[in-house]
Amino acid sequence: MAEPEFDIIIYGATGYTGRLVAEHFVRQYGGKADAPKWAMAGRNKAKLEDVRTLIGAPDDTPLVVADADSREAVEAMCKRTKVVITTVGPYQLYGDELVAACARTGTDYTDLSGEPAWMAEKIEELEDIAKKSGARICFSSGFDSIPFDLGVLMAQKEAKKRFGKPAPRIRGRVRAMQGTFSGGTAASLGATMKAAAKNPRLINVLRDPFALTPGFEGPDQPSGMVPRHEKDLDKWAAPFVMAPINTKNVHRTNFLLGHPYGEDFKYDEMVLTSPGEAGKKMAEAATEMMKNPFGAKPPKPGEGPTEEERENGFYDVLFVAEMPDGQALHYSVKGKYDPGYGSTSRMIAETAIALSESDAPGGIGTPGSFLGETLVKRLEANAELTFAAEN
Repeated sequence: MAEPEFDIIIYGATGYTGRLVAEHFVRQYGGKADAPKWAMAGRNKAKLEDVRTLIGAPDDTPLVVADADSREAVEAMCKRTKVVITTVGPYQLYGDELVAACARTGTDYTDLSGEPAWMAEKIEELEDIAKKSGARICFSSGFDSIPFDLGVLMAQKEAKKRFGKPAPRIRGRVRAMQGTFSGGTAASLGATMKAAAKNPRLINVLRDPFALTPGFEGPDQPSGMVPRHEKDLDKWAAPFVMAPINTKNVHRTNFLLGHPYGEDFKYDEMVLTSPGEAGKKMAEAATEMMKNPFGAKPPKPGEGPTEEERENGFYDVLFVAEMPDGQALHYSVKGKYDPGYGSTSRMIAETAIALSESDAPGGIGTPGSFLGETLVKRLEANAELTFAAEN
């Protein structure tokens, strides 16, 4: 079989996040002899040409025109590349043809989906097809859910090294974060809520921590939806808006890898506030905000922060791995740049490159199950994330 024309095609390069992904390739790999062969794709050639000029990409950077609604167009695009990056969400509205085409053609695929009901549907529909073709379908390759998925993976590696076995309980705690969630995240949540209103069965999928582990039902999980005082950290904890998708991906990684964390593994995510009464009030206010996490005017897809705001963003996530005998370890994942755009665009770009070099078998997986430590090293080297044990 002939080698594909490209290593990576960025689909949705004319959108806000897609443009940032393309910028990463120009900035990080422009002019390098071993740079991946990449192209930008979208529905409108003139807009693609404008983006190519705007980001300072070489004039000969290839452009591919394809409409997400056209089965023939997206399949033809998939056949030209090893990996497709897609930033065109909400995926439940615009992603069906592309992910199916990748599964059929054996083309690796990575996206920014935080839509568990859609993901569960695609697992049921396309898993066997992807396994047969060799396509690696890798959802949730941005802030949701890479720092959490890989953070738990690395914390468990440290637990096995230190204690001789995995931790049966890990708490994921966002210690600090500056930046905004993407308009795509807000749109995805809105589309998911509308779909659930039409199909109440989806509510059970959204509530189920094991919605992405078909055939496996683990133990009851901590809810993470009620403010609590974390005695060992001396801070209050509040619900975290991305927990419903991140926790499902963490459990899917454990499931796909054969339960290296154990079949009794428990995991939740929350945001830390402050000690004392002030921290309690902040946690209660954050809980109330969960009813409408993006406010009266949520960001729209295609909108985003300024370059200065992206550059000044950051995040710091702590993982507390607890052992049955009371011992514990702290492991952290820290990222430069705002989580929803600056860091996410770098994470999905590096995921795509790692997929293009991977020999993992096909199927529908996660960054943790397909790539694991290989991706950790890429993110540390090329995306300014740090993974480290703290005690």
